[in-house]
Amino acid sequence: MGVITFYPMGFQLWMSFTNYGIRNLRFDAPPPDWVGLANYVRILTTNLGLGNFSFWRVLGFNLFWAFSNVIIHVTLGIMIAVVLNTAGLWFKRIYRVIYILPIVIPQIIVANVFRNMFVPDWGALNQGLALIGSLFGLSPDLFHIRWIAQLGYPISGIPLTLSYFALLITNIWLGWPFMTIVATGALQSIPHELYGAADIDGASGLQKFWRITLPLIRPAMVPAAVYGLVVTFNLFTLIYFLSGGGPLRETEILLTVAFRLVNEQRLYGLAAAFSVYIFFVLLGLTLLTNYITRATESYEI
Repeated sequence: MGVITFYPMGFQLWMSFTNYGIRNLRFDAPPPDWVGLANYVRILTTNLGLGNFSFWRVLGFNLFWAFSNVIIHVTLGIMIAVVLNTAGLWFKRIYRVIYILPIVIPQIIVANVFRNMFVPDWGALNQGLALIGSLFGLSPDLFHIRWIAQLGYPISGIPLTLSYFALLITNIWLGWPFMTIVATGALQSIPHELYGAADIDGASGLQKFWRITLPLIRPAMVPAAVYGLVVTFNLFTLIYFLSGGGPLRETEILLTVAFRLVNEQRLYGLAAAFSVYIFFVLLGLTLLTNYITRATESYEI
């Protein structure tokens, strides 16, 4: 087990200090040259030959992408779980089967389906917007929106392209069901006597949510949010197959850049160093979120 786990990690770490390239893949090839920290410095200070690339910009977008998605996923998941947990709601089991579907469908299929939905000429989203606009006398030409390829920022002062919002819409569809499942399980473990006592005290629905529901589901939702944060941070499949990191690398994340270094430029040593940076970013996120999680374990109402 140690060989399977630690040998690849050690080999990758060694590669990150060399100029390991495609020529070194041959069995009779000479060993790569030792370059020390050159790869690490190059990543932080150059565009790596990719064009419109900056490590700090991609890192900033990657973090914003992960946190913005998880906040929406958790909020939406809790809201839907509360609704589905309402006493007397019809077809509960049917709803619970339906919201599992996004989890079981492969992401590459989801990416291709949504990519077709975002096509400017005949995509379902533009067609739907044009139909709604026609009710108000608006021209269909106003809704010829290039969701994936449109350059520029639609909201003044906020450096987010339309492709970010296309990815966000898609990942919301993918992410909320998991949070809903976790929240539903946590809600069903709350004793009904607490709500009965709150009713006797004259608490409103909002007060019961803030004072009873939210504190009691918090220990379950925080680890789920941590898991969602790590998964979304490394959400390679959706971004690569939906936006391709475009336009002009505006929606690249660290993992897609590392993939390009390996598969497009064949710079394996540089890609290994890039992966080390990704490891330390995720390590920092994990330590931070674990600290927050431990803070919630002793939380009492």
